Amino acid sequence: MSNVLVRAAGIASAALLATTGASVGATQASALPMTPPCHVADLDVAVGEPEGAAGSLNYPILFTNTSTHTCALRGYPGVSVVDARYHQIGTSAIRTGERVDTVSVFPDDTVTAVLRTNSRAVVPSCRPTSSYVKVYPPNSFQAVQIPYHLRVCGAFEISPVQASQ
Repeated sequence: MSNVLVRAAGIASAALLATTGASVGATQASALPMTPPCHVADLDVAVGEPEGAAGSLNYPILFTNTSTHTCALRGYPGVSVVDARYHQIGTSAIRTGERVDTVSVFPDDTVTAVLRTNSRAVVPSCRPTSSYVKVYPPNSFQAVQIPYHLRVCGAFEISPVQASQ
């Protein structure tokens, strides 16, 4: 009989600890300020002017917060190129593998992700020129179609979103 009482006391103690720990954790978590994620409606998304570097072309993907509140972006955008009929040309950009940080985007501020492809002089095998660049902001299921003529040659990589410098 004492064995049953010891087990019951152990179960009761574990339940009490779990309940107390959960309520303390919930209180602490709710006390932390949390920046809401940026949604497509909060952002103006554009392709900036390319920069050349060692046989590569780097295109900044610009995310400008057009809302009146601070929001956050974390991770990699999804990027692909599409033709005039909105059909994807080839595969989507692959992730560079760089470290990911959460970036707070204040109203009217811009953060970037860098899209890289090769120069046609370095890699002559290219996809057809796009009519649009399709961008999904990080952690979004809604895309923005940006009118832009981009020719992908060889590499097609995207970096995570980073604070602009």
